[in-house]
Amino acid sequence: MRVLALDVGSSSTRAGAYDERGQATADPARRSYSSRRGQLDADELLQAVEAVLAEAGEADALGISCFWHSLLLLDEHERPLTPVLLWQDRRATPQAEALAERLDARAVQVRTGCTFHPSFWPAKLEWLSDEGVLGRARRAVSFADYLFLRLTGELRTSLSTASGTGLVNLRARAWDAELLDELGLDEALLPPISDDPVGTRYPPLGDGACSNLGAGCVTADRAALNIGTSGAIRVLREGEPEPQPGLFSYFLDERHVVEGGAVSDGGNLYAWAQRTLRLEERLEPREPDGHGLTFLPQLGGERSLGWNPRASGAVAGLTFETDAHDLLQAAFEGVAYRIAEIAGRLPAVREVVATGHALLESDWWMQVFADALGRPVVVSDVAEGSARGAAVYVLERLGADPEPAPLGRRHEPDPERGKVYDAARARQRALYDELF
Repeated sequence: MRVLALDVGSSSTRAGAYDERGQATADPARRSYSSRRGQLDADELLQAVEAVLAEAGEADALGISCFWHSLLLLDEHERPLTPVLLWQDRRATPQAEALAERLDARAVQVRTGCTFHPSFWPAKLEWLSDEGVLGRARRAVSFADYLFLRLTGELRTSLSTASGTGLVNLRARAWDAELLDELGLDEALLPPISDDPVGTRYPPLGDGACSNLGAGCVTADRAALNIGTSGAIRVLREGEPEPQPGLFSYFLDERHVVEGGAVSDGGNLYAWAQRTLRLEERLEPREPDGHGLTFLPQLGGERSLGWNPRASGAVAGLTFETDAHDLLQAAFEGVAYRIAEIAGRLPAVREVVATGHALLESDWWMQVFADALGRPVVVSDVAEGSARGAAVYVLERLGADPEPAPLGRRHEPDPERGKVYDAARARQRALYDELF
């Protein structure tokens, strides 16, 4: 059995084949592209997908992982009216704030697993309505839905993809009629929700859910920590959703819930340091919190836990002795503290599996996470976690039994360094409370 896995990210797309054991059989085909101000061109992405699928060849079935939280309006001919709007596009911030004042935000979060934030559809659709664009649209879809439409000729959205919009009633596994009514939206604007394949092609799943599945993080006691451009810590478990304040709650499928939190700053902090501090070399192990700085890594705004899109980064404790390496160390440690705040609301987690290019490149940073989280951090030995997750999802539905995901080196937490980081984390929390 040969299953093809397509992984569509916000900066590149990859396609590769997997055997019935869930092992990659060749290096994936790749194409890259770039976003502009939190937007992508739908047809440029589609061309990249078609190119990698052609290069990857034929297979018995196709599974797809695609980035969550995108919005694309289609006209009456099912052609794009807008660019693909990504979660990073914060132009809907005023609309998100107005919705939070007008409606019961906590009640909506309990029903949908999402808060009012420009990452999600309620605020974006309100903004597009205010801009006079929504009235010309026949459909509002995720890029994942548009991709599936172009690949199969049928418009549908998977429960996983739909759950990342902020418009799905998690208990009903359907569009939330109450919220649609409050927003003045007709359900006919939205794609039908179905996980059924079209032939041997399965509707795209959210990339975070696929990453957990591909890395073997499929129980409440094992979290996947992903640090790529941004960052997230998630658990995937069976059962009913139980949305917690500050956290998100999405789906892999009807039986599996994805819970956790995300931060807007991750590996992009290194790119910022290269550009701003003229710092090229990677960090070597240094004394924990030895710089005396308090760095609040919200240069891209805040998602979990406060979901404040107007939040910004800050640094306290600067002296004439502070150098560029101090700032970069404080930034990276600061990301670990923000993730630790999220992990504090996932008390069942006993072990963390590290994924994501930015994190896997640095043993030092992984040890910082282990110490700050107070939990072992184990390296995922899966090269393409989201792609493998898409393949495993399809393989299981075809009756195969893929092997467990391989794991690599293990970083045990050091209690003494953990105490240092606990104190630094308290300083960061106080700075956040003072500013926001």
